[in-house]
Amino acid sequence: MSEYIDHDKTGRSVGLVRKHAFTFGESGQGMDLDCGRTLAPVTLAFETCGTLNEDKSNAILVCHALTGDSHVAGYYSEDDPKPGWWELMVGPGKPLDTDRFFIICSNVIGGCMGSTGPVSPDPETDRPYGARFPVVTIGDMVRCQRRLVDHLGIDKLLAVVGGSVGGMQVLEWSVRYPERVHAAIPLATTTKHSAQAIAFNEVARQAIMADPTWNGGDYYETGRPEHGLAVARMIGHITYLSDESMRHKFDRRLQDRVELSFDFEADFQVESYLRYQGNKFVERFDANSFLYLTKAADYFNLENHYGEGSLVAAFSRASCKYLVISFTSDWLYPTYQSRTMVKAMKKNGLDVSFCEIEAPWGHDAFLLPNERLSGLIRGFLNRVCNGCGLGGDHAV
Repeated sequence: MSEYIDHDKTGRSVGLVRKHAFTFGESGQGMDLDCGRTLAPVTLAFETCGTLNEDKSNAILVCHALTGDSHVAGYYSEDDPKPGWWELMVGPGKPLDTDRFFIICSNVIGGCMGSTGPVSPDPETDRPYGARFPVVTIGDMVRCQRRLVDHLGIDKLLAVVGGSVGGMQVLEWSVRYPERVHAAIPLATTTKHSAQAIAFNEVARQAIMADPTWNGGDYYETGRPEHGLAVARMIGHITYLSDESMRHKFDRRLQDRVELSFDFEADFQVESYLRYQGNKFVERFDANSFLYLTKAADYFNLENHYGEGSLVAAFSRASCKYLVISFTSDWLYPTYQSRTMVKAMKKNGLDVSFCEIEAPWGHDAFLLPNERLSGLIRGFLNRVCNGCGLGGDHAV
C-alpha cells in the first residue's frame, strides 16, 4: 500500500485503488425496474478498500450522494492530484478504518461514472440510451447494490453509510433488506423530498431541457447541453451551502474589480464561484444522468413505498441499529426531517442514536472535516462491532 499522507492528518490514505466492474444480465435476464421496464445487461462500477475477513463479516457499503461516484478514497495513480470524495473518512486509522473494515462503494445505476446509465449503449441500437433509458428509483439502485454484495459473497453488511441521496439509499437498505444489515448511518438526508426540494430539482432539470443542444436527450453525437447543465449545477450548489457559509466565503465582495461593471459580467465573487462550479461540473458529468438521478431522489418516499403512508409502519420492517445525523445549517434536508424519522424508528423499539451537529457550512457539512462527526461514526461502529462479536478498535 502506498504511503500517501491524508490531508487532515488523522491517518494515512488507502493509497492506490482500482475501479472494478460487475455486470449481470448479459443473457437478457436483467433486472425488472420499479417503472415496469427491464434493464439488461446491467453494469455497476465499484471500488473496494481494506481486506474482507475470513467470515466476510466486516464489510461496510458506502453510498454516494447525487453526483458522486465509486471513487470514495485513495488515488488512481501516483501522480493523481485528487483523492476520492470521502478521503477524510475512509482509510487506515480513520472512522471507516480500512485496517478493520472492508469498504465497498459503487456508482449507482443511472449514473455516468462507469455504471449503466443514459450514456451507456442501448443493446437494441448500440447507441447511447439517452432519454430512452428507463426511469430508475432509489429502490432500483439498492437492488443493484444487493446484487453486487451477493457477487462478493457477503451475506450481511456490518453497516451501510451515506449522506444526502446516499442516505436515502441507506434508509432503503435498512427497510428493504433488514436481514442483510447490522447497522445504518444515514447522514444529512430525508425519507422523502419536500416540495421545496422537488422544486429546486425541477428548475435544474428545466435548465437542461431548455438548452437547445439537449435535443430531447439525443446529444451524444451533436454536442452536449453544457450551458443548461452548468446552470443546473449552479442551482443545486446553492442548496448545498448555507446563508452563513456564503456570507463567510463571499459576502458582497467584488471579483477582480474595484467597482461595479454595469454590465452582465460576474461582478461579485459569489457569481464567479457559481459559474466556476457549473463549468467544472460540465467536464465530468452527463446531463441526462443529472435528469434521471434528480428524478429518482424526488420519487423516493419511504412511508408510501413501505408503510402505506405511515413512516412508523415503514420502519416496522427494520431491525438494524441506526445512527442518524443532521446538521444545524442544512436547509435542504433540515433537522426536523431527521427527527421525524428518528421518532418513527423509536416507536418501533429500534436501537437509534441521533445527533444534530452544529456546523455552519450547510448541507455539504457531511463531506467536510468535522471532529464530532468522525467521533460519532467511530464510536457507533465500535459499538456495532461489539454487538456482532467483532470487538472494538483493531479487533477485526
